Amino acid sequence: MAPPGSRRWHSHRPSVVWEFGEMCRSIQTLRGPEPTSDEQVTAAALQYVRKISGYRAPSEANKETFERAVDEIAQATQALLDGLVTRAGPSRKV
Repeated sequence: MAPPGSRRWHSHRPSVVWEFGEMCRSIQTLRGPEPTSDEQVTAAALQYVRKISGYRAPSEANKETFERAVDEIAQATQALLDGLVTRAGPSRKV
């Protein structure tokens, strides 16, 4: 089992498995009965990049990389939300 707060990828097992520890308390679930706005997706991506990078705001030297990561994660997040199917049907967007 992964230590608390960590995630480990096991590709050597017959079935691929993610082991999760505790999730950061401030991370919000975006999938739900209400549509998700672009602002919510971008805010979640920014929060993720801040957490991973350890920077609340990047230096000028890292600004472009930081902003590109936020954009790419927001796009991946929206693609995930758009592709999820629940009992209520495909997700909706504001």
